[in-house]
Amino acid sequence: MEQPQLLAVVEFLANNRLRSVYEAAGYRVQSEFMVRKAIAWLRKNRPAVVAADFYFQPDFRDRVSNLESLLATLHGMPAVKVVVFYDPAHQAALDKVAQRFRIDAALPVPVQDAELTTLLTGWR
Repeated sequence: MEQPQLLAVVEFLANNRLRSVYEAAGYRVQSEFMVRKAIAWLRKNRPAVVAADFYFQPDFRDRVSNLESLLATLHGMPAVKVVVFYDPAHQAALDKVAQRFRIDAALPVPVQDAELTTLLTGWR
């Protein structure tokens, strides 16, 4: 059986360490460090999971966070699971985004490896 693929959208370099957690949970990992590049990759590929960093910036003109464009792209891919990593201080902003877009799981940072592993293995 082929390993499922996971797209890691890493905008906070501290979360780049999660690659080993993804791999230990049985996923092949594709990492992108910009949402724009992640969207381009998604146009050609269908991973089982997208794991992405969420951040809120009040100065965004037409959106709440870095992820609306990515989540809009994933709207047409209901089989792809979405997990986001967020700062608990930005819970209200994440809740606004989650009202408009599907997010299957949200984990606060710092991400607990065991919690992430349990989530990912449950999705396999």
